[in-house]
Amino acid sequence: MALPAQKQMKYWGIAAVVIAVVLWALGDVLLPFVLGAAIAYLIDPIADRLEAMGLSRTAATAVITVFAMLLFVVILLVVVPTLIYQMLDLAKVLPEAFKNLRDFVQQQAPSLFDEGSRAQQTIVSIAQTLQSKAIGVLEGVVGSAVSLVNVLILFVIVPVVAVYLLLDWDRMVARIDELLPRDHAPTIRELAARIDKVLASFIRGMGTVCLILGTYYAVALMLVGLNFGLAVGFIAGLVTFIPYLGALIGGVLAIGLALFQFWGDWWSIGMVAGVFAIGQVIEGNFLTPKLVGNSVGLHPVWLLLALSVFGALFGFVGMLIAVPVAAALGVIARFLVEQYLDSRLYQGKAHNDAD
Repeated sequence: MALPAQKQMKYWGIAAVVIAVVLWALGDVLLPFVLGAAIAYLIDPIADRLEAMGLSRTAATAVITVFAMLLFVVILLVVVPTLIYQMLDLAKVLPEAFKNLRDFVQQQAPSLFDEGSRAQQTIVSIAQTLQSKAIGVLEGVVGSAVSLVNVLILFVIVPVVAVYLLLDWDRMVARIDELLPRDHAPTIRELAARIDKVLASFIRGMGTVCLILGTYYAVALMLVGLNFGLAVGFIAGLVTFIPYLGALIGGVLAIGLALFQFWGDWWSIGMVAGVFAIGQVIEGNFLTPKLVGNSVGLHPVWLLLALSVFGALFGFVGMLIAVPVAAALGVIARFLVEQYLDSRLYQGKAHNDAD
């Protein structure tokens, strides 16, 4: 005999509250395990392809692990030191560039900077706000995420968790399927397949787009001669998952630095702007349609809201689970809309006539 819907909602509600409390209380402890699970989820299709080529699951996991270790060592030795140096130098140069911009504007429109003017007060207020926010962010980062112990723990535990989960991924999925409530198993499988499709399109697809564009911006800007090309490319690629924002932030930053570095050399400044124009053409016409698709089902505004809410509630772990939770809620919302459109409540008399 099936449980009444009211009791089912009660049990599912209790389970959701328990999960939320555990995430809130043990967020820092769960971080390496959530990261490991995310990595295993992302790499699982590669392991499945290697199995289809004739390798066992253990051999496929071993091949992926060795390749990942080699790639990590290369990135750690070649890319990371240069990126860190450029980011630190960029943090030192930006205040000087901002001061030069202020001096230029002051020469062109001195009335804006008259003592006591509304424009001058607004600029001072904005500067003080940005300074206080930057100090708060730096204190939070130094106090939690970038402590040496946490970083070492992440580097040790995350790969181990990812390898073990990747090795047992198919068995875990099969076991979870066996434990589904029998009355609702077909519906849950359908929703899970939809959620997986959305996540695969967004995370794997957009992750690849971010990687390709970030690499392109970094290499192209360094070839043009921009001093902080690698850092700007990294920043632009990192936020490419939000349409147009990656190119906007990276373009404004790169062109501003180009004006600071190449002032008077308009050919070099135009080449920097052209790098981002070409990047937008490549992303809009080739990368996003081919790797992500035209309809992912995960709107950028909805994603930003999820990242903000879960980040505020559960910290960095919340930001990691925000994307799958947002995808799941979006799929469930569309499923409920489908049920409503097929219900008697929506169709009314036409539904009765069809019956």
